[in-house]
Amino acid sequence: MTTPTTTSSPAASTPARARPKLMSVTDVAAERLKAIMAGKPGVVGLRLGIKKGGCAGMEYTMTWAETQDRFDEVVEDKGVKLLIEPTAIMYLLGTEMDYKTDKLSSQFVFNNPNQKSACGCGESVNLIPVGKDALDAMKG
Repeated sequence: MTTPTTTSSPAASTPARARPKLMSVTDVAAERLKAIMAGKPGVVGLRLGIKKGGCAGMEYTMTWAETQDRFDEVVEDKGVKLLIEPTAIMYLLGTEMDYKTDKLSSQFVFNNPNQKSACGCGESVNLIPVGKDALDAMKG
């Protein structure tokens, strides 16, 4: 008579990997966003996206969101809620949003590892979407 043997699957013994963080916000950017949102009743967060345009090919979009769309990817960081449009996720993965002030301007800036170049005026960027290989590498 043989005794049954049990085997465990590798998935059962391996803990699930944490998903890579889509975006982060610096302390300065978070404080500025909170200050602006305090004067905008009904706003639930900042919606971020990407659109084609400008001399480098793509532009970041930012709009105040009064509702969360069904397919938005939600990032909550430092008390700020970012709603990422589904079409922008692969372009924004790993991006840090900052707020910079200098002698001539104050603006939100994106430190994006997927950015390959930008136009001279800084209004548009050339972004490469993150591929499966890069996603796997980020997961560890």
